[in-house]
Amino acid sequence: MNPILPGAIIGVLGSGQLGRMFAIAARRMGYRVHTFSPEFDTPTGQVSDLEVAAPYEDLDAVRTFAKGVAAVTFEFENVPAPTAEAVSELVPVRPAGSILHTTQQRIREKTFLQAAAIPVAPFRVVRSAADLAHAVSEIGCPAVLKTAAFGYDGKGQAPIRSADAAGAAWDEIGRNDAVLEVFVDFECELSLVAARSAHGDFAHYGLVENRHRDHILDVTVAPAPQSAGVTEEVTKEAIEIARTVLETLGVVGVLCVEYFLTRSGRLLVNELAPRPHNSGHFSVDACVTSQFEQQLRAVCGLPLGSTRQLSPAAMANLLGDLWSEGEPDWPAACSHPDVKLHLYGKLEPRRRRKMGHLTALANDAREAARIAVSARETLSRGAGRQAC
Repeated sequence: MNPILPGAIIGVLGSGQLGRMFAIAARRMGYRVHTFSPEFDTPTGQVSDLEVAAPYEDLDAVRTFAKGVAAVTFEFENVPAPTAEAVSELVPVRPAGSILHTTQQRIREKTFLQAAAIPVAPFRVVRSAADLAHAVSEIGCPAVLKTAAFGYDGKGQAPIRSADAAGAAWDEIGRNDAVLEVFVDFECELSLVAARSAHGDFAHYGLVENRHRDHILDVTVAPAPQSAGVTEEVTKEAIEIARTVLETLGVVGVLCVEYFLTRSGRLLVNELAPRPHNSGHFSVDACVTSQFEQQLRAVCGLPLGSTRQLSPAAMANLLGDLWSEGEPDWPAACSHPDVKLHLYGKLEPRRRRKMGHLTALANDAREAARIAVSARETLSRGAGRQAC
């Protein structure tokens, strides 16, 4: 394929913080960015050259949008398949809409992983109450019932601790198509962001540890410390699994593989995200090439950039809860010389909503995590003070 050169316009379907950081990376390299989503004055739209606000189901508007760009990428998974198909009739879509179709729905995703001989927790497909009862009898308890679509940050999940609780769990997820998974007693949660070019070149950002709070990513530690049970063998296996996933799917772009590391040292794939990922945000400040620049390079057919990490790092998410007592104390966080502040331009802080993040750099990843968390704690201590 001929590369898409700086000066061209790249389209983004979706308009959240991932699109915002992609647009910043693209504009730095001389590209223009147009974004399409149902909303206006969005995180991506604020830094784009053009923001189109229309429903994803408005295929006429989608096609008009596509005619004005050289290629299109995704900012999140839940773009309808017909939207991606309409775009692909006019310009390249990277990653392809077929990859989005597989990874945006758990039944299809788990089935793909299982067919590719990639290790996953034992699961059963659930489409009815009878299916659930049979699945519980086969898998046993404890288990977790997860909706097949539109589940993230713990939404659409219900634990089942005994067979008697299955009916309540089925009601809790709205009686929608789902998968029932064995509850995994894990040592830690890990992820690996990787990229694949149109020519089949592969690059990755190393294995990182993810610490969650209330099912939302709280802190990412990069690289994952060996104290979390991450051996050299585990790291090599995670990289090869990611390579297999990207090559089997034929990804052109960035994809994140999320893992459980069991207490016995076994890696299980939890989820796939065919885009830059929250756990890869550290790369903006700590790597030669950020995950967002890498996404741009892959989409445009350019050579992949170096993923070399220049410093151990940690990322701490900033949720809307921090605003509960007033404006966070931004000067306090900025007083840490090795901490970088990233805010997403979201207009309304809400509980559990990702509003931004802090990245800390240090000589040791665990020390970076301590600094990031400490800096975040200072934000609420001075809540209500005037921001800088």
